[in-house]
Amino acid sequence: MFCNKPIKLMGIISLFILVGCQSAYYSAMEKVGTHKRDILIDRVEKATDSQEEAKQEFQDALEQFTKLMNFEGGELQSHYERSKDHYESSKEAADDVAERISLIEDVAQALFDEWQDEIEQFSNQQYKQQSQVQLRDTERRYKNVISAMHRAKDKMQPVLSALQDNMLYLKHNLNAKAIGSLNAEYTSIKQNVAQLIEQMNRSIDDSQAFIETLKTE
Repeated sequence: MFCNKPIKLMGIISLFILVGCQSAYYSAMEKVGTHKRDILIDRVEKATDSQEEAKQEFQDALEQFTKLMNFEGGELQSHYERSKDHYESSKEAADDVAERISLIEDVAQALFDEWQDEIEQFSNQQYKQQSQVQLRDTERRYKNVISAMHRAKDKMQPVLSALQDNMLYLKHNLNAKAIGSLNAEYTSIKQNVAQLIEQMNRSIDDSQAFIETLKTE
């Protein structure tokens, strides 16, 4: 799992570069027959995969933290190091989700702006009205999807903050007594992760339904 960190980092860097030249990117893709709608579908699919990965990372982090909390002997340092690695992987996954959301928002705005501009070019009022209704319906469904993604993303931060605090505390106080003092924090983290997973599942389901709708329109 952890050997993929350099690859993930390069992916995040690539996303930043892509955000900085979106207009040129869309124009280039248009020339080879890939339209903004296709890019939107692709980015929502990638964001869905990213959420699935993040969900697994957070579940793994909680599982390892649970093992640390239930420590009854052996090498405490190794348990701590594994917990810290899982925290770092969760943070990277959360960052990737945030960047995927930004990319979706960019292409969606470009798509809707283009769509509205093209609607204004209709001379046939029936076609114009039908296209306007379709645009509004697509925008409404998109807003529901992107809002669900943001809600899931926002639930990641409290978990990450709590895990970071606990990792720092244990780094300075790595002993069985210190672990025992984290019971209340552990209970809170466990509840927050459960809520996060629930929200992420809803977001993933909404995204998949949105993708299917876009593909059939």
